[in-house]
Amino acid sequence: MTFIDGAAPLETDIVKDGTDQGFMAEVVEQSRSTPVIVDFWAPWCGPCKTLGPPLERAVRSAGGKVRLVKINIDENPGVAGQLGVRSIPAVYAFDQGRPIDGFMGAIPESQIKLFVDRLAGADMTAEIEPLLAQAAESIQLGDIGGAAQAFTVVLQLDPTNTKAIAGMARIALSAGDIENAQEILAMAPPEKINDPDIAGVRAAIELAGNAANVGDNDELGAKVTANPNDLEARFEYAEALSARGDLEAASDQLLTIIEKNRDWNEGAARSQLLKIFEAAGPMSDVTKQGRRKLSAILFS
Repeated sequence: MTFIDGAAPLETDIVKDGTDQGFMAEVVEQSRSTPVIVDFWAPWCGPCKTLGPPLERAVRSAGGKVRLVKINIDENPGVAGQLGVRSIPAVYAFDQGRPIDGFMGAIPESQIKLFVDRLAGADMTAEIEPLLAQAAESIQLGDIGGAAQAFTVVLQLDPTNTKAIAGMARIALSAGDIENAQEILAMAPPEKINDPDIAGVRAAIELAGNAANVGDNDELGAKVTANPNDLEARFEYAEALSARGDLEAASDQLLTIIEKNRDWNEGAARSQLLKIFEAAGPMSDVTKQGRRKLSAILFS
């Protein structure tokens, strides 16, 4: 390792080309004192050219707290083969002589910086809220992949973050994968199982679990249209809508029941409405608008 006046490593030590022969010394042994990122690439790989510059910038910005070794797999296929690299770019992070993290493919520069900073030991807690805001914005824009990516980064920074756990569970639920949503929700630590975000997804899973037991939406909707005062049919329609994820329409049907008969079926409509509010989340438009409408009905 080269130092200037014993103070800091040279730029050539921070980012360097590696070989199969030098892997043990340059990566494994070096990582026992300083984390090392290995970038497996090839000259013909377009995504590698996209990833390389921002990865180098992020490593240099870390000021020697992490190093980068770039390995051309065309010239050095040995270690890549041993690690099971099947597509490139493939990035591995080594610490204390072993791989501890990594990713494949070109990712946004913001995520590259988070990856490097986390490995360099930076305090990442300040990054969590912006990532959660980014995930929420992505969901509003219909970019589910972007939201999942942001939630995943949050969970790498804080595996017990309930907003990210709930967000990932909701994404699974929106895809109709109730079992996966339940598995994700189980990631929440025992002391946080009653957190509002977790409880909301649990309620949404419960509603979705009724999908097999409710009638056809179109048939029930037609029944309500034919007889608007058939509150039982309207309630069944609301159950069917909520089971299939249309919480806003289900809320409207239940509010209509309450408006027509506040005490119908011992308050069943209001109980179901509150469950929908919980499933939608306290800050959702469904809940905020629904509560305003409910207040207008009850206090008119």
